[in-house]
Amino acid sequence: MERLPFKFRILLYFFSFASFISRRSNVTVNRFLMSLFDPKYSASSKPRHGVSTYDVVFDPSHNLWFRLFLPSSSSSTDNNNVTDLPVIVYYHGGGFVFFSANSMAYDDLCRRLARELRVAVVSVNYRLSPEHRCPIPYEDGFDALKYLDGMDLDGGGFPVKLDVSRCFLAGDSAGGNLAHHVAVRAGGHNFKKLKIKGIIAIQPFFGGEERVESEIKFSKSPMLNLEQADWYWKAFLPKGCDRNHPAVHVFGPSGGDEISKVKFPTTLLILGGKDQLGDWGKKYYEWLKDECGKEVDLVEYPNAIHGFYVVPELKDSSLLIKDMNDFIHKIIGKLKIEG
Repeated sequence: MERLPFKFRILLYFFSFASFISRRSNVTVNRFLMSLFDPKYSASSKPRHGVSTYDVVFDPSHNLWFRLFLPSSSSSTDNNNVTDLPVIVYYHGGGFVFFSANSMAYDDLCRRLARELRVAVVSVNYRLSPEHRCPIPYEDGFDALKYLDGMDLDGGGFPVKLDVSRCFLAGDSAGGNLAHHVAVRAGGHNFKKLKIKGIIAIQPFFGGEERVESEIKFSKSPMLNLEQADWYWKAFLPKGCDRNHPAVHVFGPSGGDEISKVKFPTTLLILGGKDQLGDWGKKYYEWLKDECGKEVDLVEYPNAIHGFYVVPELKDSSLLIKDMNDFIHKIIGKLKIEG
């Protein structure tokens, strides 16, 4: 495992401390206390690190919004013709409990994705648990897609057009879980313009009542330990449900029946060799590929811990950008050949 940069180790220490003291034994959260350790960035149309940002409200009744990230030279070229930007709809991690689209870590990550992948990134600010339990975050994630489908993408005050016919869902940890469930819902919906061409699931948060080897081996992982994970599931799931609920244990019969009825996009699955969720990720891969007959590419970074992607100095973080870029261009290349 690569040594974590000193600055990040300090930030990780403070976040771990804040997470511990703000999570109450009665499965509620001290939001004010946690906010002191979760710095936020404001949106700015003036480029920062080569990317402009805009906050867009997509459901005023629930104060739901997303942050749009646009690279500065905001159009790409193909055979000297200006083309619209593909779109990545991103769902942040945090156990369904912490962080937001304007949290420093996720603003930095999505800014990097927009700049280096040359895409528009829509980072969805879904409602958090335990105040808003399953399935509300899934509903929020899906509602963001419906809003994009009906949005004026030719104008809207943005300096670039968005091509939602080349849309990818992406997310890390809880956001990877969310991307899966939103994709299942989207597979049964008739969009006007939006077409989901791929999913990028980064260390997705799945599980079950049984303990798998990676959970035991990496139970004290610095970014996500076993005690945290169990608490997150209690906060997210409907009261009285255990971790065999299909939101967690997607590999059960109900999950298989649901996904078999819809068109499920090609998936890039990113796993870490030193992540407690690693074995659940492998089960997800085998289930998607062998039992459901879906197209899925598996990439594993042997030394990666949970959450490595928010540390740009790590080698695996750069590999992730490369693998995401290769996956997106592979899918887009197929579209050009087919159409």
